[in-house]
Amino acid sequence: MTRALPEDATCADRPARPLRRAGTGRWQASVMAPVMAIAFGWGTAALAADDNDILPSRSTPLPAISQTAPDPVPMDLPATLVADSITLNGDQTVTATGAVEVWYQGNHLTAPRITYDGKAGQLTIDGPIRLTEPGSAGAVILADQADLSRDLQNGILTGARLVLARELQLAATRITREDGHLTTMERVVASSCRVCAGSPTPLWEIRARRVTHDTETQQLLFEGAQFRAYGVPLAYIPRLRLPDPTVDRMSGFLAPKIRTTSNLGFGVAVPYFLVINPSADLTLTPYLASKNAQTLGARWRQAFTTGTLEVNGAVSHDQIQEGAGRGYLFAEGRFAVPGGFTLGTALRLVSDRAYLVDYDISDEDRLWSGLTLERVRRDELIQARIGNTRSIRDGEDNATQPTLAADFNQIRVFRPDVIGGEATLEWEVHSHRRSSAVDKVGRDATRVSLQTDWRRNWVLPAGVMVSGLAELAVDAYQIRQDIDFPSSVLNVQPTAGVEIRWPWVKSSGRASYVIEPVAQFLVSGGNPDPVPNEESLLVEFDEGNLFSLSRYPGADMRERGTRANLGLSWTRYDAGNWSLGMTVGRVFRTADLGQFGTSSGLRGKTSDWLISTSFANANGLKLSNRMLLNNDISVTREELRLAWVADKYAIGAGYLWMQADESENRETATNELLLDTSWSWRENWSGSFTTRYDFTADRAARAGLGLRYANECVSVDLSLSRRFTSSTSVKPDTGIGLSVELAGFGGAKGTGSRRSVCAR
Repeated sequence: MTRALPEDATCADRPARPLRRAGTGRWQASVMAPVMAIAFGWGTAALAADDNDILPSRSTPLPAISQTAPDPVPMDLPATLVADSITLNGDQTVTATGAVEVWYQGNHLTAPRITYDGKAGQLTIDGPIRLTEPGSAGAVILADQADLSRDLQNGILTGARLVLARELQLAATRITREDGHLTTMERVVASSCRVCAGSPTPLWEIRARRVTHDTETQQLLFEGAQFRAYGVPLAYIPRLRLPDPTVDRMSGFLAPKIRTTSNLGFGVAVPYFLVINPSADLTLTPYLASKNAQTLGARWRQAFTTGTLEVNGAVSHDQIQEGAGRGYLFAEGRFAVPGGFTLGTALRLVSDRAYLVDYDISDEDRLWSGLTLERVRRDELIQARIGNTRSIRDGEDNATQPTLAADFNQIRVFRPDVIGGEATLEWEVHSHRRSSAVDKVGRDATRVSLQTDWRRNWVLPAGVMVSGLAELAVDAYQIRQDIDFPSSVLNVQPTAGVEIRWPWVKSSGRASYVIEPVAQFLVSGGNPDPVPNEESLLVEFDEGNLFSLSRYPGADMRERGTRANLGLSWTRYDAGNWSLGMTVGRVFRTADLGQFGTSSGLRGKTSDWLISTSFANANGLKLSNRMLLNNDISVTREELRLAWVADKYAIGAGYLWMQADESENRETATNELLLDTSWSWRENWSGSFTTRYDFTADRAARAGLGLRYANECVSVDLSLSRRFTSSTSVKPDTGIGLSVELAGFGGAKGTGSRRSVCAR
């Protein structure tokens, strides 16, 4: 019969006993190098004995004994023995009794009694025995009785239990140690689950006729293995080889994953991990689905001295597109190059518009491939990128999209001595090309921009802060294949302004209040020629750009005219560790230049009212709301965000409403709700739910439900997802996923909220 697993096979080491009088009235002794040299045959030394007891004389200073276990002993030092009593029987046999502890070459042995036969070179040890091998992840052996060689590397232990990396426990009737690195166990029960006296059956276990642990290869070989769950046999495997818990990277199969979708049917993915060398590995993932779908996925990772590279891809054959091979290839790299720059590489290729969604790979619908280069310093930023964008959105023709584009941007910050303040100098180059040769829809353009900004602050009496603002922007355009615009355009736009801030602060016993009115007056001169709007199609009006010189997101369009940006903010900081803030603002212009669309909130001589509120407390709740109100007090845009993170639950929610705007290619109003939640209950159980609901279409766009059970020995993930959207290339799809991971093999750790506790 195999032995039941212990209730707690990973208890902390017991510290060495301090020097004290034993119950027999004799002194405990620490016999250091001289005694151990004779007892274990390591060198020669004189031996003093009294009635066959090796005891120090009362007039002889006693060796110091540490109150705790010493640090790991270097491998070249002699053994250290601590015991209540050590006796010498004849000239070949030494017996140590009473709380015996031995440290030798990193091994730590504790037992009630150890007998050394010098003639045979063997140690006979009476239990309970605890042997800890070197290293933080070293094995721990617990046994009832043992016969070991004097170096503790070879021998037999009976009634033994082996604990690896404080994770995997193996109980055996007999353990044999060979050559210092081979441990053979017979009639074994292996599990990483906590086993209690009242519930001796673990959640899962592997029973085997024999198990061999090789510390050099870091592998466990099970012979005649039987896998059980709750004591019920589920599978029999004649030979099973697994990495031990100390392994971080080793070739072999990874945990399989089960996924069922309405488009592909029931499918199983079985990844195989292959270590190429210490800096590279390859993962191959065959995936077979019931609806005649076969996929081979691959992931290559390579670490270099200066960076990393990762390549993901797959090839598939299915009935969704019969007779056509499908697949994708994604690659990303990041490298340090001379001059303090970082070089980034990206490659995004896919066979068809629906592949990434069908196989749940990514929700990306515009795939960018190219190179990036950047450097960030205290007073300088340099960014460059060149690449191609492929759209896989329905209704978008790549021939009429600016797919090939290049950008270069440099920003420097300096502080001029003559006029004071802080200035920035930025220059930017942008160029894009469409493959279409048709006029207008095939428009190509190149822009070179030079912009300098300056700001200086003065603090006046009563705490009023006045700032002087100035900007000069020069933009040169080269436009091709569009008869509506000249081929060359040069625009120069100066801007000057003043900003006044007057913060008021009040403190009481319970709270502090800050009120800050801000008024900004700007004048932009020049008479720029019209240019195509390529980069600033989506304009947002919020508290972040209320006092910006231009609210366009791109540099191809710049805000013009004479205008006043007015705002008022109020914030309360409560002693109860919560805060509440509000910002109200509006833009006034002397003339409507028709620069902005309907839904931006900036159209007309007066903008919509911007009202923004925020709330946060010490319990992890954060709430923010932003809305735009027109003169009729009608909402033109509403955005609500909620985040709440607590010990057992987390909620993230967002609501967005925007009126229709043809200038932003939105013919209908946007009315959506986003929800992402997770919660835990009963210690090891947790769940999650996410959805995106479109109120305009009156249906959910996507929904997902997850259930997870995780403790110290196993984690099980079950997921259910539904995609409701459909198009000419994408069909609605329902997916179910299941993955199971056992802790204790290959570095896998249990991920429960806490370790299971046995009932008392």
